[in-house]
Amino acid sequence: MCPKPEKLNQYFLLCSIFSALDLIKNVQVQAIIGPENSMQTNFVIDLGNKSQVPILSFSATSPSLTSSTKTPYFFRGITNDSSQVGAITALIQAFGWREAIPIYVDNEFGQGVIPYLTDALQAIETRVPYRSVISPMASDDQIVKELYKLKTMQTRVFIVHMLPSLGSRIFAKAKQIGMMEEGFVWIVTDGLADFFDTFEQSVIDSMQGVLGVRPYVPRTKKLESFRVRWKRKFQQENPDIVDAKLNIFGLLAYDVTVALAMAVEKSGVGNFKFDKQITNNVSTDLEAIRVSENGPNLVKALSSTRFRGLTGDYSFVDGQLQSLAFQIVNVNGYGTRGIGFWTPEKKVLMKKLMTSSTSNNNNSASKLNLGPIIWPGDSASVPKGWEIPTNHKKLHIGVPMKSGFGDFVKVEFDSTTNKSTVTGYCIDVFDAVMKTLPYAVTYEYIPSGLPDGTSTGTYDDLIYQVYLGKFDAVVGDTTIVANRSRNVDFTLPYTESGVSMIVPIKDNKKKNAWVFLKPLTWELWVTSACFFVFIGFVVWVLEHRINEDFRGPIEYQVGTSFWFSFSTMVFSQRERVISNLGRFVVIVWCFVVLILTQSYTASLTSHLTVQQLKPTITDVRELIKRGENVGYLKGSFVSGILKQLGFNENKLIEYNSPEECNEFFKKGSAKGGIAAAFDEVPYMRLFIGQYCSKYTMTEPTFKTAGFGFVFPLHSPLVRDVSRAILNVTESEKMKEIEDAYFKKHASCPESSTLVSSNSLDLNSFWGLFLIAGIAAILALIIFMVIFVYDHRNALKKSNPRTSIWTRIRVLSRIFISRDLSAHTFKDKSGIGVTDHEPSPIIHHYPTSPSSYSHHTDFALYRERGTPSTENNDLNPNLNDQATQQIVHVIQIPDPNPEISKIP
Repeated sequence: MCPKPEKLNQYFLLCSIFSALDLIKNVQVQAIIGPENSMQTNFVIDLGNKSQVPILSFSATSPSLTSSTKTPYFFRGITNDSSQVGAITALIQAFGWREAIPIYVDNEFGQGVIPYLTDALQAIETRVPYRSVISPMASDDQIVKELYKLKTMQTRVFIVHMLPSLGSRIFAKAKQIGMMEEGFVWIVTDGLADFFDTFEQSVIDSMQGVLGVRPYVPRTKKLESFRVRWKRKFQQENPDIVDAKLNIFGLLAYDVTVALAMAVEKSGVGNFKFDKQITNNVSTDLEAIRVSENGPNLVKALSSTRFRGLTGDYSFVDGQLQSLAFQIVNVNGYGTRGIGFWTPEKKVLMKKLMTSSTSNNNNSASKLNLGPIIWPGDSASVPKGWEIPTNHKKLHIGVPMKSGFGDFVKVEFDSTTNKSTVTGYCIDVFDAVMKTLPYAVTYEYIPSGLPDGTSTGTYDDLIYQVYLGKFDAVVGDTTIVANRSRNVDFTLPYTESGVSMIVPIKDNKKKNAWVFLKPLTWELWVTSACFFVFIGFVVWVLEHRINEDFRGPIEYQVGTSFWFSFSTMVFSQRERVISNLGRFVVIVWCFVVLILTQSYTASLTSHLTVQQLKPTITDVRELIKRGENVGYLKGSFVSGILKQLGFNENKLIEYNSPEECNEFFKKGSAKGGIAAAFDEVPYMRLFIGQYCSKYTMTEPTFKTAGFGFVFPLHSPLVRDVSRAILNVTESEKMKEIEDAYFKKHASCPESSTLVSSNSLDLNSFWGLFLIAGIAAILALIIFMVIFVYDHRNALKKSNPRTSIWTRIRVLSRIFISRDLSAHTFKDKSGIGVTDHEPSPIIHHYPTSPSSYSHHTDFALYRERGTPSTENNDLNPNLNDQATQQIVHVIQIPDPNPEISKIP
C-alpha cells in the first residue's frame, strides 16, 4: 500500500516508485510500459537501469529525460517537448511578433521545455520580457491574479505549456477577464492541443481563436479500422460513456506495445528469469533487486525494431522515437481546423504536408504558407502582438521645452484653459509617421517643463525619464547619441546628421593693389613666365634663318622673340611665322594661352565681384590657442564634444535661441560674447537662413546620427515606427513639412557659396604645360637634326690641322646666318638676294674639297678682292672653280663688328 504524504503529487510519485519496485522485485517483469508523467518516469528510470529492465513510456515528454548514455534502458515512445519548439518559433517568425510570454506549469513537465523555447525565440530576435509560472495546485483567484498581471503588460503573444486539467481553467478565466478578445494571440503546445478533440464544448468555446501545435497522425485505413474496433470494444466495456474518442496517447500506447512484442519475438526470450541480486539502500523495503538476464537482449531488439504503426513510421534512435511532423490547428466553432504543417526535416511552414520526394523551395517562415486563421475575438486581421496596457490608455509622449528654435519644437501654454499646445517640425513628422502605422496608436504630448516655458532639465534628463517609466516616448529634436542608447531605444533618424562650427564671415571688399595676382598661385605665375620665355626662344630658333621679322641686331632679335611670345596672351602678335615647325609650336602654345587667360579672367572676376566674403576663423585649434569663447545650445550634448576637443569649461557659453546667439556674436569674444558656435547641422542651417550672408558653416563636422524618436528599451514600437519613418521621408509628405517650416529661409543664398575660393594652382594646368613643352622640344629636335644633316660637311675632319672647336664655331656662324635657299630670300626668278648687313669677313682656309659645304647661307664663291654687287647673278661655275682652287669664301653676317677673323 502506498504511503500517505501531505502533498498529492508526492503521493502519486511514491505510488509509481513502489508499484514499479513491486513489479521488478516480486513479479519479475521483463519490461515496464509507463509511467504516465515525466516526474514519475524520472525515478522509475533509475530502477530500470539497476535491474536492467527496459522502461517504455508513451507520455513522458520532458526533454530532461533524453540521455541514452545515462539511461540505456529507457525508451521514449513519444516525441519530447523540445521537438515542437521549431514549429512554435516558425509561427512567431512568420507573423513578425517581437515579444512573447510563456505560461507554463510549475513542475517537471512545464519547466523542461522552457530553456529550449527561450533559446529558440532569441535566435529569431523575439524577446521574452516575462515568464508566467503557475502552480499545478493554483486556485482560481491565483490564476485570475496572474492573468490580470499579464493583461497590464504590452505583450499580447502567449505560449501556453501545461496539461488539460490546468489549461482548461486558464482559458476559462482568460475569457472572463477579456483576454480572449481581438488583439491577443494564444499558442498552445501539444500538452493541450492533443486533447482538443476530447474537450467538452464549454472548454472549446473559451479557446476560440487559439493556435495549437500537435504531432500529426496521418489518416490511414489501418488507423480507421483500429478506431472502429476500439470504439466498439470500449462501448461494450463502458456502456455509460457515450461518444468516447481515442487521442494520440492511446495510439502511441498501442504502438509502443507492438514494438515491445516484436522485440520480445526478435530477441527469442523464452526464459523470463532474474539472475543475481543487488542491494538498494533507498528504503528497508527495497533490500533486494534482481538483475534481468533478458534486459540487454531486449534493449538491442528494441533499438532495431522498425514497423509501420498507427501513428506512422515507428523506430527508436538512441532510445528516442523519431520526431513526427507537426500540424498547426486553429480552434474555431465546434472544434479545430488544420491550417498548416511543420516538419523537423524542412523546418518551414507549409499548407500541405510535403512528402520526401516533393521539393520545397521556400526556406523561410511565412504566414502565406498557412491557411486562413480566425483569431480571438472572431477577428480575421493578424494581431500586431502588443497593445498599450489597460492601465495606460494613451502613450505619454514627453516633449522638451525651450525658448529658442521653435521651428523644431514649440510649446505654448494657455493660462486660461490650463492646456498646452505643441507644434513644430519634429511634432509634424511624428504625427505623419504614426498615421502611416498599420494600426492606431493613441498618444498625448506632455511638455517637460514649467508653465512659464522654462525647462526642467537637459535633454539627457528628459530621455532618462523614459527609462524610469515616466514617459512612454520622447518626441523632439533629440539627437541619437551612443551614451543615450544604453537606457533607451532610438528609431531611425529623420534629419541629416553632424555637428558643425558656425562663424561670422567678414567682407573683403577693400581690395589691395596686388589683387590681380591672387587668381594664380606663385608657382603658376613663375611656370607661366618661364614658358613664355621658352616658347619665344623656340620660335626664334625655328624662324631667325628664314624670317626677316626675327633678324637684325641681337637686342632686336631678343626683344622681338619675347614680344612675340607675350603678345600671344592677347593674340596681338604682328610677326609672321613662316616655318611649319614654328607654326606647330605656336598653335599648341596659343591653345594653352587661351585656356590660361580664360581661367585667369574668371578667377579675377570672382575675386573682384562675387567671392567677397570669407570666414573669420577656419580652424578649431586656432580658437583653443587664442582662448576664444565659443557657444552651444543650452542642454545640448555638444558641450561634451567641446570639452573633449580641449576647450576650457570657462570658455563655453550657452545660448537659448538664434537671437541670443546672434547677440553673442555681435559682442565678440573680447566683450563676453563668442567667436564661434557649435551645434547640429539642422540648427545651423536654420540659423544661417535666419541671418543671411552673416555666418557660415566651416569644418570640422563631427559625425552624429541625427534626430530620432525615443522609446523604452526593446519597445515593439521602435521597429514599426522606424519603418514608417522611411515611408514618410521617401514621400512627398516630408517635403511638405519641410517647406512649411524652412521654405521661408530658402531665399537666402547659401553662405558656403559666399566664401572666397582658393587661387588657381599648378595642379590644374600642368597637363597643358606638359603638352606645350613636349611640342616645343620635339620641334627643336627635328630642326637641329635637319640643320646638322644639311651642314654635316662643316664637321668632317678632312684636315687634321682644323680643330673641332673651330668647326663648331663655323657651324654656329652658319646657324645665325640667313638661309638663302629658303623661298623667302628668293625673288620670283629664283635669284638669291645678297645680305644687306655689314661687310662680309673673308677668310682663307686650307685646300680641302670636302672640308665645308659648297652650299652656304650667304656663300659667294669668288676670288679674294673680287667685289660682289647686289642682285648680280651668281656664276653657275663658281662651285667648280672654288673646288679647284680649294678656296671657300664664306660671308657670315656679323652682328658684332669686333669679332676678329678666324685664325
